[in-house]
Amino acid sequence: MKLLIMSDTHSNSKTMEQVMQYHKDVDAVIHCGDSELDFSYFEDKQIHVVKGNCDFDTSFPNEVIFQVENETIYVTHGHLYQIKSTLMPLFYRAQEVQASIVCFGHSHLLGAEVNNGILFVNPGSLHLPRGRKEKSYAIVEKLDKKCVVLFFSSEHQLLEQVYFEF
Repeated sequence: MKLLIMSDTHSNSKTMEQVMQYHKDVDAVIHCGDSELDFSYFEDKQIHVVKGNCDFDTSFPNEVIFQVENETIYVTHGHLYQIKSTLMPLFYRAQEVQASIVCFGHSHLLGAEVNNGILFVNPGSLHLPRGRKEKSYAIVEKLDKKCVVLFFSSEHQLLEQVYFEF
């Protein structure tokens, strides 16, 4: 299973499109909100997208839950779960929906961690990064009980890689 995860593009559709063109071999494309685009922009695209605090089109859902292979993926922006101070409310929601992978944004800080067997991924921002100068997105590759999260710059240079075993 291979996922492309991006967030907080803030109207920068050009970079978002370049990233999607570069990674055509993924099983799912995820946008964790704050696209600042109309929902109609995504209607003809194969992309799971949610509403961020800067998205004003009411057609965006606050959360999306879907399956890829044997994984239940939960996507939200994060602003409704106070992710800038703690991941606990998001962890509880992930447990409620029985998610194995949680994708979120909002903080513009890239990172990945596993908590009680649930993988949490924040791809950072493809427009206004915090904590580092590079704009970023993530690729998650999972096979059986092993997983790698790869963080790339908007120029597709590897920034960080994190390995997990479940």
